Amino acid sequence: MIGTPSKFLGYSLALALGASSIHSAHACTRVLYVGDDGLVIAGRSMDWNDDTRTNLWVFPRGMQRYGAAGPNSVKWTSKYGSLVSSAYEAGTADGINEKGLVANLLYLADADFGKADGKPMLSISAWPQYVLDNFATVAEAVDALRLEPFRLGAPTLPNGDGGVVHLAISDPTGDSAIFEYLAGKLVIHHGRQYVVMTNEPPFDQQLALNAYWQDVGGATFLPGTIRPADRFVRAYYLITSIPKSADSSIIAAVPEGSYRNQAVASVASVLRAVSVPFGMSSAGEPNVASTLWRTWADQTNLVYFFDSATSPNTFWVPLADLDFDEGADVKKLTLTGGKLYSGNAADKFEPAKPFAFLPYAS
Repeated sequence: MIGTPSKFLGYSLALALGASSIHSAHACTRVLYVGDDGLVIAGRSMDWNDDTRTNLWVFPRGMQRYGAAGPNSVKWTSKYGSLVSSAYEAGTADGINEKGLVANLLYLADADFGKADGKPMLSISAWPQYVLDNFATVAEAVDALRLEPFRLGAPTLPNGDGGVVHLAISDPTGDSAIFEYLAGKLVIHHGRQYVVMTNEPPFDQQLALNAYWQDVGGATFLPGTIRPADRFVRAYYLITSIPKSADSSIIAAVPEGSYRNQAVASVASVLRAVSVPFGMSSAGEPNVASTLWRTWADQTNLVYFFDSATSPNTFWVPLADLDFDEGADVKKLTLTGGKLYSGNAADKFEPAKPFAFLPYAS
């Protein structure tokens, strides 16, 4: 038992808010690791209730972009090359650009992007790509996006679900920001302290729930369900508890024995610890969706790792081995159809026509 009336009240609130998360259709988790020596690694899981047909794409600088939201779509030219994970071959779900900026798009059932107001429009399928194409740092992105230069539109996804999402970004300094649209208003949480994001409830409520559980103490008791609010608490406890500096006893067990490999393995362990077992579902709880894949991006050394739930291998792509020069080929690494890779897969990408962003029609 927890013991004090205030803690009982807090626990009741936690249960109530956690239970509200069952209205989410999908569940994902994002974590951010910042080591004592400045090593920064962003990771996320993709939990979804059908095959997202994800592939990896290399986009060079200088690409002409269009917001996929009708004649008033925002238009831009990419300043930075990027390596991204697609969803349904119709949008960017996750990725890193050549400056080390990472964007992670997660589902948020409470998202409300408001109504068109004459500003240029951007489909949410292109929202992460807009950020990766245009900004080198979190601070730069926050300064630009807080001015709301466009309105977001949420198309219906290929599986029939509504396209309601929120966005987390981070950079090699460890800076972090969360972008949510609630009741038509943009809410930004900006700061290095924002190292975890899940789906439900909105981020300010996630923080309140986590504050309660920090008082309980993760070594004493942690909520154990796979609902987003519970996963937030567990992920926060784990990502802030793993070593932030070299541990000689751990490094000895890591291939190649480096602190960087220790940190990468630690982040991977956190993501796996909060993942949903493949094939798992729960009647009456539509937010229970299997983890299909995980990524973690070493933002300091510019290496992107991909880990599929249906493959025995984790592989990686060093950005130094890719060509982001203006005029270079768009390239694709096909993951669908049971393709398997291991180790450095940079040389396995092949030229391809870029996918079209899923359009929004007002």
